[in-house]
Amino acid sequence: MKTKELTLEQYDRFWRQGYLVVENAVTSELLDAMKQTFEGWVNESAEHDQPYGQTINNHPRFDLEPSHRSDKPALRRVNAPIEISQVFYEAMSASRMTDLVMDLLGPNVKFHHSKINSKLPGGDTVVKWHQDFTFTPHTNEDVVTALLMMDKVSEENGPLEVLPGSHLGPLHSLWHNGVFTGAVDDGIANKAASSSELCLGPPGAVCLMHSRLLHASKANKSVNPRTLFISVYSAADAIPCSPNPMPNKYEGIIVRGKATNCVRTTSYEMELPQLPTT
Repeated sequence: MKTKELTLEQYDRFWRQGYLVVENAVTSELLDAMKQTFEGWVNESAEHDQPYGQTINNHPRFDLEPSHRSDKPALRRVNAPIEISQVFYEAMSASRMTDLVMDLLGPNVKFHHSKINSKLPGGDTVVKWHQDFTFTPHTNEDVVTALLMMDKVSEENGPLEVLPGSHLGPLHSLWHNGVFTGAVDDGIANKAASSSELCLGPPGAVCLMHSRLLHASKANKSVNPRTLFISVYSAADAIPCSPNPMPNKYEGIIVRGKATNCVRTTSYEMELPQLPTT
């Protein structure tokens, strides 16, 4: 049996290694529109010296690196871009990327949250080793993050670094000596880095990543940007066990198939498991 977009070899590789890079996840026209929209936000950010905009939980939508200047803008994150851009919403909900996620999770797929993480040239942003599932636990582990490469991702511009197969191992604490650090301890991080692989690809490629997979990324030391549009999905029957770290008005929408084992009243409410009738 062959899946719709992925070969059986690709499907097996994802579940064995915990990640998979697939090219041409969106059309060139959609990718160009996304890049143009993001470039407009970068230019807009030059007019600000502090994070700005507002999400539905009253947090800044646009986050800036400390090195941000009007003559050298350093926009490093856009929270919930699908709320303010039709092209990003389309990429999340109606692209080949969405079909690839459906191949992995089954016919019924639910959206959780999205963001843009950008490392513009010379930026200092470093992401320490962690697992996403500890930030967004669900009632089952059918949770996939899709990282769409809006730029060419090379070894020099801060690519995603992953530890293959680590999604099959334990979940590691993000708390150390009573302090929440958002990262695993140094011993685990060093072991992961010694056996890690880089997720590289051309613009329009996507890295599909299991939410339990250990991953990190270094700073961009090149002259080229590295911008990722990140969307998190789950199987429709996977229910969030904690509040969404990035609330958005589309949380819980079904992007493929139908809702299962859950009820949903408005786009602002979390889906809840159906209670037994007897």
